[in-house]
Amino acid sequence: MAKGRVAGRGSGRLRFVLLLLGFLVIAMGVILRRSYGIAAARELQDLETRRAALVAERLRLEGEVRAAASRATLQPIAEQRLQMRVPSDSQMIILPRAANERP
Repeated sequence: MAKGRVAGRGSGRLRFVLLLLGFLVIAMGVILRRSYGIAAARELQDLETRRAALVAERLRLEGEVRAAASRATLQPIAEQRLQMRVPSDSQMIILPRAANERP
């Protein structure tokens, strides 16, 4: 009987050690997953910040294009470089639209 008790104790210790190792593996998995999650969240936040900066840059550039394409900007350039001018009303000829054209 004494041998049976010793074998029973060893089996209980082995279960305890295996249980502890299992808990340790699961805890390490959870910590690793959280670490990856935190890194991914940080990267996502950086990308969102970069996206917001790029959207602001796009809006600024669209405004610059609109300003550069305005008549107030193009008229002096056309008058100076191309020697063009706005015709007077008497110099303009307005052609009627054809009947089959849509407005």
